[in-house]
Amino acid sequence: MEKYMLIKKVGEGTFGSVCSAINKQTGEVVAIKQMKNKRYHSWEECINLTEVQSLIKMSKHPNIVKLREVIREHDILYLVFEYMECNLYELIRKRGRRVFSEDEVRNWCFQVFQALAYMHQCGYFHRDLKPANLLVSNNVIKLADFGSARKINSGQPFTQNITTPWYRAPEVMLKSPTYTSAIDMWAMGAIMAELFTLRPLFPGLNGADQMYKICSVIGTPTDNSWPHGIRLARGMNYQFPYLPGVHMSIVMPSVSDDATSLIRSLCSWDPFKRPTAAQVLQHPFFHKCYYVIPPSPRTTPAAYCQQNTNTNKNTAVIGIQAGIC
Repeated sequence: MEKYMLIKKVGEGTFGSVCSAINKQTGEVVAIKQMKNKRYHSWEECINLTEVQSLIKMSKHPNIVKLREVIREHDILYLVFEYMECNLYELIRKRGRRVFSEDEVRNWCFQVFQALAYMHQCGYFHRDLKPANLLVSNNVIKLADFGSARKINSGQPFTQNITTPWYRAPEVMLKSPTYTSAIDMWAMGAIMAELFTLRPLFPGLNGADQMYKICSVIGTPTDNSWPHGIRLARGMNYQFPYLPGVHMSIVMPSVSDDATSLIRSLCSWDPFKRPTAAQVLQHPFFHKCYYVIPPSPRTTPAAYCQQNTNTNKNTAVIGIQAGIC
């Protein structure tokens, strides 16, 4: 950490705090995430973290935040990232009543769906999509904060305590022991709607209120529309409130039919009825967009470990360099 000069704290999360810093050797501004609530006594612990593994594998994608270095110093873990100017939550909060144009929403969301399509193709899902985890600089948006990311085919029961409640898919709220990358698609449906209205689509005060908010917009699920969800609810002794729902055009007036139809499909009760990120990229809403061919998942940055033996035996660095794993 000697080569970095910390500037100020820019964020605080469940897994760590983030500060902006300057690389004293190059003058580059970076963001440094200090992991908290755990001591890291070996390199194996560091490099085996899913957050580190996933970022190393996907670091070449233009819409995924780049991991520069992994540093373990005095058993504290630091992740060094490229610096981005702000996040989507901050942009929404600063807008006041001036809604974003449809072209702005289209541009941002297309970039995010490209990142998600690549991430899911690489075998991971994010599990904590929200405006604060989408970083923006000069109209480029990047997916960030992979602390909750997991391998899709890990075969293990997944925790229900993930994602901010406003963006949490209903199967997670109903404590399904397994779920898929479709939870990322639900979150993106809610985020898209929020970009159009500058208000959360499902702003629940608690779990019950959250489900009520969802039902009030998309209507109560039935045995035909989502049989698995009905079984999950019965297993919890939960009764859905009966609400007919409303058309998305009522929630988002002056928004195109293509946009509202996409949001409605993303916010389907049944996760198997939600489009995949790759399918979303082909939706009519994005026909004006230019698709950027992502790097092959087989060609990923390689990690190298360099032990700092000159100054401090308690300090070591993993750098990220181009290569093939």
